[in-house]
Amino acid sequence: MYEGNVNTLNFFGLAIPLSVFYGLFVIFWLVGFSNAVNLSDGIDGLVSGLAIISFTTYAIIAWYQNQLDILIVCLSVVGALVGFFLYNRKPAKIFMGDVGSLALGGLLAAISILLHQEWTLLLVGMIYVVETASVILQVVSFKLTGKRLFKMSPIHHHFEMSGWSEWKIDGIFWTTAFIFSLITLIICLN
Repeated sequence: MYEGNVNTLNFFGLAIPLSVFYGLFVIFWLVGFSNAVNLSDGIDGLVSGLAIISFTTYAIIAWYQNQLDILIVCLSVVGALVGFFLYNRKPAKIFMGDVGSLALGGLLAAISILLHQEWTLLLVGMIYVVETASVILQVVSFKLTGKRLFKMSPIHHHFEMSGWSEWKIDGIFWTTAFIFSLITLIICLN
């Protein structure tokens, strides 16, 4: 179990003192991951599937830490997402929209903070990180060179424009997220 205070960021067992900067870090974390999840919400079922994996991972961490309140929140979100996913997968009958994706991203960031496992979101949310990085790289490349690195960004649209089906993109991204979630659990539960 984690021991420390809110002025310390725990990164792979290394306690990094943040003092007054922790508040700024929390704002950055919440806003950053809210937007990262929103950027990933571009094809049917992608974010709902990724979020099921992410919240299940945090439910396991919360259970391991005996944080029952966070466990209940995570499992409630997973239950809602499973029901939502049935109508959001291809061909989608309903869509999450900005309200859903921004809320899920903010909640993931908040849960990582409440569990004192902030760094884990970089692994659990690796797909969100890569999607966001692809947008940043695309903009920077275009501003500096006038050329685009990808056919379109976020990266899932690049793959879509390269001829990949939505199911293929979803499957590869979900599998990747699952693998990074397993890595996170192996690290956290040891």
